[in-house]
Formats: sequence, C-alpha cells, structure tokens
Amino acid sequence: MKKIRLIKRWPYTIGLLGMLLVLFSVSKANAQTNYTASSISIKVSGNSNLHNWDVKSATAAVSATIITGPAGTITALSALNFSTPVITLKGEHSGMEKNIYKALKKDTYPNISFVLKAATIANNTIKCLGTLTIAGKSTETELLVFYTINTDKTITVTGTKKINMLDYGIEPPTALFGTIKTGKDVVLSFTVVMK
Repeated sequence: MKKIRLIKRWPYTIGLLGMLLVLFSVSKANAQTNYTASSISIKVSGNSNLHNWDVKSATAAVSATIITGPAGTITALSALNFSTPVITLKGEHSGMEKNIYKALKKDTYPNISFVLKAATIANNTIKCLGTLTIAGKSTETELLVFYTINTDKTITVTGTKKINMLDYGIEPPTALFGTIKTGKDVVLSFTVVMK
C-alpha cells in the first residue's frame, strides 16, 4: 500500500519541482533593482526682457525601482521619486535667486518633487507619467527621459521639460521694481547617474 501511494504522488512532486524551476529562471531573467542617484546636475533656464538666465543645483534625492531583462536592458520602471530643495538652486546673481525663491514660495514649500504613476519604455527612451509639484501645486505631467547603461552598471538619465509657471500658480519673477520681467516659461534640464 505504501508503494502505491508513493507512485501516485510522484507526478505531483515532479510538477511542483518543474514549477519552481520555471519561477527561478523567470526571476533570474527579469531582475528588479533599487537605484539611487550618485551624481546630479539640474538646470532651470528662462528669459527676460533684458537677458536669458539660469539657476543650477547638484542636490536632489532620487530613487527608482528598475526591472531589467536577460540582455541587461530596462524592461520596466515600477517606481520613481525625485525631490530637490528650492534653496539649492543657485545662479550668478543673488538678487535673481531671491526673486526665484520668493516666486517658488520657498519658506512654505521648500521642495520641488516628481512622483511616478506609470511608465512606458521603447528602446532607450522612458515616457514617465507622474505628479510634478512646484510651489505647493501638483499637476499630472509627462516627462520624457533618455537612458544609457554604463559599463560599470550605473545608469545615466537625461531629459528636459518645458514648464509654464502659471500652471503652478507662480507669478514670473521681476527685478528692479518691475523693469526686468521674466517670461512665463522655463526649461528644466537634468542629468542623473543612478547606481
């Protein structure tokens, strides 16, 4: 009787082992890895009736959960969080910085942030849909980024985004009693190395 029971259970055992092997091979083929930023370069550029201007920052908290396929290419982006302190945006003129900090309501809303909702990937391009928060106002926006996987397994991400300040309730900064007026559009450009 014992031998008969063992023979009946044998196909079930083989099936279970087979399933475990398949799951193991899938997990090896698609690796999920958490990344953080090792270096960051951010620039916000705009114009005025007098000259163009820009402010830069090398400070931000960036984290991402990336899934790669067997060939090492990125197949999915399941999480992305970005936050940079407004106070780290620095330009050539302290007067311009103060006007920007005031326009961005730095004391009340000290950070600019982006949180991913969904992402689609094609070749080396990632189209990110998420929530961008500036000066306390959040809007759903699309962000297009390009990535390169480096030989040391780090990932370099670059992108640009045109932003209308009025969409975030921001009055374009002015200087010299309103004689210098900035345009409503700024361009955010960035390069982030993730590891």
